[in-house]
Amino acid sequence: MASDAAPLVLVSNRGPVTFDEDGSFTLGGGGLVTALTGLASHREAVWIASAMSDGDVARARRSGGRPFDIQTPDGGEYQVRLVESDPEAYDRFYNSVSNPTLWFIQHYLWDLSNAPDVNREDVEAFELGYRAVNDDLARAVLEEIDGLDEPVVMVHDYHLYTLPAVVRAARPEVFLHHFIHIPWTQPDAWRVLPTSMRAAIYEGVLANDIVGFHTRSYRWNFLQCCRDLMGLDVDFERGVVHHDGREVWVRAYPLPIDYEATRRVAASERTLAFEAELKRRRRDHIILRVDRADLSKNVLRGFAAFDQFLDEHPEFLERVTFIAQLMPSRMDVEQYRDYLQRIEALVAVVNHRHGTPDWMPIQLKLRDDLEEAVAAYKNYDVMIVNAMFDGMNLVAKEGPLVNQRDGVSILSENTGAHEELGEFALSVNPFDVAETADSIHEALTMSGDERARRARGLRDAVTRRDPGDWIDDQLADIRMKRARAPEPG
Repeated sequence: MASDAAPLVLVSNRGPVTFDEDGSFTLGGGGLVTALTGLASHREAVWIASAMSDGDVARARRSGGRPFDIQTPDGGEYQVRLVESDPEAYDRFYNSVSNPTLWFIQHYLWDLSNAPDVNREDVEAFELGYRAVNDDLARAVLEEIDGLDEPVVMVHDYHLYTLPAVVRAARPEVFLHHFIHIPWTQPDAWRVLPTSMRAAIYEGVLANDIVGFHTRSYRWNFLQCCRDLMGLDVDFERGVVHHDGREVWVRAYPLPIDYEATRRVAASERTLAFEAELKRRRRDHIILRVDRADLSKNVLRGFAAFDQFLDEHPEFLERVTFIAQLMPSRMDVEQYRDYLQRIEALVAVVNHRHGTPDWMPIQLKLRDDLEEAVAAYKNYDVMIVNAMFDGMNLVAKEGPLVNQRDGVSILSENTGAHEELGEFALSVNPFDVAETADSIHEALTMSGDERARRARGLRDAVTRRDPGDWIDDQLADIRMKRARAPEPG
């Protein structure tokens, strides 16, 4: 991973560690945390995040709100600073604005004839919650860069859209880089927000020097929004927005998976135990999905497509099992609780319609178990990733990496991963249930040679880059932009 002399501050809502009240902590997982932890461990850096749990708050208070050292399993060390916000402000920030408002806008989830009704409470939640927590984290950033020459601040995700403007106002020379991990929607989707709220978000994001997205499509949507909603001068070819006398670079950095770590999980004893049980019970074919039970994941249409497939192809009855491992998500949001209930009800209907005394078509597992999921990755014949819209979707990359049956990927054209993997997957419109049903049949009847060709293509695409490359690409652009002469004005 590239090194750089400039001091670095990473800032995100969720930090790389979560503390229990007894003072013990767990390290976060996933490629993003792995990559950023590696970056923070190999250069002068501090990672600023919200104190999200009671244990986090206790640890933040114990260190007087200052950074403290964290040891990584490989012997690395980096600093973390946890920022405590007013509990009511944080509740508004997280549960009223970040989730659901921004999440719903950025995944096209609003049923606009019924919701949202933006009222005074929502505006207050933005001003007294979202902006307040962003201000808390921004103050911590400013304290950490105080006295530093040419500091670099890397901001992450949709929770922190107004933070960069606060930092920029206090330190005009700071270098701000912001990576957004979820889709960026087209201009009309943002018109749901009151003009003042929308302007504050865009002014905040445009206070950065570089704004990064997973895909070229999201990059294009952001540029369109800057032109159509903010009336700004936009260079679509170069990916540049002219704002406040500065050039804001807008770039695409697709997030890879840590494929070596995924392979280690695939070879672990616990995964092998799950795999042995799976093989003992399997029928001729396994269809798999691994997801959060999130509205954006489109679980109901996936099950409806399987139901239609069984209606149209009865020769597959009792020969195929659809394993769905779903992690309940955002159960404090009414729409998500209702969605999970609808999932369970539809599974019951499909199993009742098609099942027999010794065969259940859909095997629903409501839990988050990495080794169990990876055991299924290794043994599926078809994997369905039919999200309505997705930032990247790492499942679409993890499954083909370790699959041992030349499994076929059915992939929504609206997932971020589709830009990299679509050539070797069966692409579907996620709203077209009939097309998805036909794709299930095509995948299960595909020739061995074609399955092998597609599987090789997916594996090659997935192993082309790792999270270290993803970080290096961003650091290279930071160096390039900082090396340019100061802009006039």
